[in-house]
Order: sequence, then structure tokens, then C-alpha cells
Amino acid sequence: MPHALIVAHGQPSEPIPAEQALAAYAAEVEALCDGVTVRSATLAAPGVFEQRVSQLPDDAVIYPLFMAKGWFVTGALPKRLAGRNLRILDPLGVDADLPSLVAAALRDTLNECQWTPEETDLVLAAHGSGRSRNPSSVARAFATDLAQHLTFKSMRLGFVEEPPSIAEAAAGLSAQALCLPYFACHGGHVLEDVPQELNAAAFQGQVMPVVGELPRIKHHIATTLSRLFHET
Repeated sequence: MPHALIVAHGQPSEPIPAEQALAAYAAEVEALCDGVTVRSATLAAPGVFEQRVSQLPDDAVIYPLFMAKGWFVTGALPKRLAGRNLRILDPLGVDADLPSLVAAALRDTLNECQWTPEETDLVLAAHGSGRSRNPSSVARAFATDLAQHLTFKSMRLGFVEEPPSIAEAAAGLSAQALCLPYFACHGGHVLEDVPQELNAAAFQGQVMPVVGELPRIKHHIATTLSRLFHET
């Protein structure tokens, strides 16, 4: 049976909960796949990634659950494959279908709230970086592409690790607002930094799941993996 390994960064300070959460995520994706075994590993849990890789067949693929094609995807992952010539797919954040999928998820939420996008503000809460422009560039490109699918009253982008902050982006909005955490997985930033920033801004709107946890995204990853193996 074809195999895929979903890889995420994980939580270096507390690796086990993130490892368990990713395993549950992989099980959900596997249940949606057509004949693909899906396993998982975080890079932060000592030895887990290497162990999982050693168990993979030669035709297995690595799916990076990351929002940017940065150092972890292009440098850390290949280096830690220990000579295994496994195919590393593009990460979630650069998937060409991502803006339309997220737009559809936003429409779902807007309909549930009985809101129109034209009267709703959207805050994109992203990671950013104090060292590299790549993460914020990816987030800004995503925001531009998303605007081609949905026209919000305003779309504001805020970052954890660079200006403008999420608190600045979310300040002064009414209760008719959505916040979408532009992250692949739940982690310290999503569980701690984003809520703190929104509280500092007195944000009263709806906070959506992180991008990677949206049901449409899980279905898309499963479809991507299934098609990949059926086409080869």
C-alpha cells in the first residue's frame, strides 16, 4: 500500500502533545484517503522523524504541513532523511488551491454567522519572522490571492514575530469580524500568542481554526495524496 508521512515542526519545549496531535491529524487524513497509509512525525520530537522515515517504503512521500517553503522544508527535512531518496511534496502554504479552499471555508463561516463579506473585517494572524522575509512574503501573497476570491470590508495582516502585530491588525474592529490564524498546526503561537494579541486588541469577532485544521484542507490533503499515487 502507498505510504505518506505528514511532517510538522512540533513544539521543542513540549514535544509529546504536538506529536500526539499530529498523529490524530494523520489518522483523520488517512480515513479520507483512497488506499494510502498516512503516518506522522514532528521534527521537534527527538528521534521520531528518523524512526518513521526508516519504516517507509522507497516510493513513500513526505507531506510538509508548513505554511512556507523555507529552511525547514528545503534544508532540515532533506538533511534528516539520512540518505533516503524520498519525494518531498510542496508544503501546504504554497499549494495553488489554498486561497480558493480557504475562501470557501470563510464563506461557510460567514453563512453560519449570517454575515456578508462586504460588511465583515478579516484579520489574518500569521507567524512572520525577525530573521527572514520569506514567511511574511508567503502570507502577504496569500492575502493578495484570497482577495481575488472574497471582498471583505477590510483585510488586515498581523504577525507574531514582526510588525505589524496581530494586536495592531485587530484593533478597533466591531464584533462583525473574523480572525483566521494563518498557521498549519496548533502550537504555542496559536494557543498563547494569538489569543493574547487578540485580547490586547479587545477583539470581539469570531476566531476560526488554523488553516491546516479546516475540514476542507484535510479533505484536500487526502485528495492530493490519493491522486498522487493513483496517477503514478
